[in-house]
Amino acid sequence: MDSGYICVNEAGEVHTTKQLRTRAYKLMEEAELRRVRLYDARASCFTYLANHGVPDHLLARWAGHTNVKTTKRWYVKPDVEDLRGAATTWGGLHSAQEGGV
Repeated sequence: MDSGYICVNEAGEVHTTKQLRTRAYKLMEEAELRRVRLYDARASCFTYLANHGVPDHLLARWAGHTNVKTTKRWYVKPDVEDLRGAATTWGGLHSAQEGGV
């Protein structure tokens, strides 16, 4: 039976979020991976895609959001490398103050 959904059981019934989480955690354990919340994994994926040039409207579509701001607000998070530029800028301010500027 083709239900149009990706994650279904043998009868074509949609899996619940609890069933998906349980299966994902089991797979992480079997693969000896660190257990992460699926929400965090989702945010990491969207952040990676955003940082590698995928346009916002495509990220929102893939996330199932009608509003791009929702995707950006809840799923695209800066990582350490994203923040490095800001840290460098702060360092430049500090150096300029020591030089009497």
